[in-house]
Amino acid sequence: MYISHAQLAERPGARELAEVASPAHEALVDYDLMQATLLGADRSTWSAAEIIVADNALVRIDDAISDAKSVIDGFLGRRGYLPLDPVPGIVTTWARAICRYLLHQDRVSGESDDPIVRDYRDALKLLQLTADGKFSLGLEDTSAQQGIGQPATTARASKFRDNLADY
Repeated sequence: MYISHAQLAERPGARELAEVASPAHEALVDYDLMQATLLGADRSTWSAAEIIVADNALVRIDDAISDAKSVIDGFLGRRGYLPLDPVPGIVTTWARAICRYLLHQDRVSGESDDPIVRDYRDALKLLQLTADGKFSLGLEDTSAQQGIGQPATTARASKFRDNLADY
């Protein structure tokens, strides 16, 4: 996984996740319950029905996490970066942006000034640049150091030098 429940609880936060991941036909998951669900904390103070709704929201979040991972893997796999161990921080940032966008896909907003759409598009642009070898994953980017994805060069004989032997 490129992003954990705890990282999502930190940003964008349990409140936003409860609002976008709660099933449409159910009541909104209590923010504190969503936080406890994301962190694996004690949820005994909530009813079984509330916990089921929170678990359903978590399934939706997990689906978005999985989809974000698939998108990222599609780009990074082209460069031979997989598997990523450790996961560079920039990949977690991309996963957060993609996951948020996927969870907000039913939202109506002006795409030109929406920070969620902007972050999603920026993540895709940087992933494309990474796939094209024009953006590095940073200090943790071992494939650039190993020459993965770099053009191969070969030395070839110089015609000038070959012709000098004739003189």
